[in-house]
Amino acid sequence: MVIKVFLASSSGSTAIKKKQQDVLGFLEALKVDYAPLDIACNEDNRMWMRENVPVEKKPTNGIPLPPQIFNEESYCGDYETFFDAKEDNAVYAFLGLPPPPGSKEAKEAYLLENGPVENGTIVNGTDDAEDEENLEAEEENIDDDTLKREVPMEECNGDEHTEEVEAEVGGETGEEAAEEKVAEEKEAVEDTEESLENTKAPVKEEEAQEEAEDEEAKGEDDQPVSEEEEELRQLEEEEAPEVRGGRRRSDRGSRGRRG
Repeated sequence: MVIKVFLASSSGSTAIKKKQQDVLGFLEALKVDYAPLDIACNEDNRMWMRENVPVEKKPTNGIPLPPQIFNEESYCGDYETFFDAKEDNAVYAFLGLPPPPGSKEAKEAYLLENGPVENGTIVNGTDDAEDEENLEAEEENIDDDTLKREVPMEECNGDEHTEEVEAEVGGETGEEAAEEKVAEEKEAVEDTEESLENTKAPVKEEEAQEEAEDEEAKGEDDQPVSEEEEELRQLEEEEAPEVRGGRRRSDRGSRGRRG
């Protein structure tokens, strides 16, 4: 049986060209043998198409438009019915062809004709091989659950168990690890205190130096005046008026001479 597709190779309608390409492309994808018949260049093809399209399938003006699909002499439908069959996975039924074995359409057709069976090839839309795979998967899940239930409680505490093993391998017990940790903390505190003392030392030295300078200055101010210094001071005070008097007399004499 040959599928005939009537189309117009020189159609000026973009919509018609797209519909024709969709039909031919899908048939090629399914590897269905078909024969394209051009109605634009062959009058016989056009007349045959118009005469064999059922009256109820023709449009209001009575002139069917391409693409029109036939199986030999039997009318299959136009683009709209072809598209609906493609959406429903029923293209082979639309074309009047038996679906290839193992295809989804073949399984659905078998179920529609015979219904699901218990010991047949197809049960609820799946074959025996698929049922066996499902049973094996369920058995594996059951085995996994059984293994999980048999795990001892001490192994469920993963982190604690791992730490104990690592301590034993390293030759250290829990107490030794704790003592080592305390020693490290103590050493860190001592290092911190030492660094603080080193920081304070220069400050203390500066303060001690300032205090020594202040004490020295204060000692100089409080030191008692010796007798010699006291006599010199008195002499300076007594000589000061005489010096001022002599200067006055000298000034008066010089003025008299001038006069």
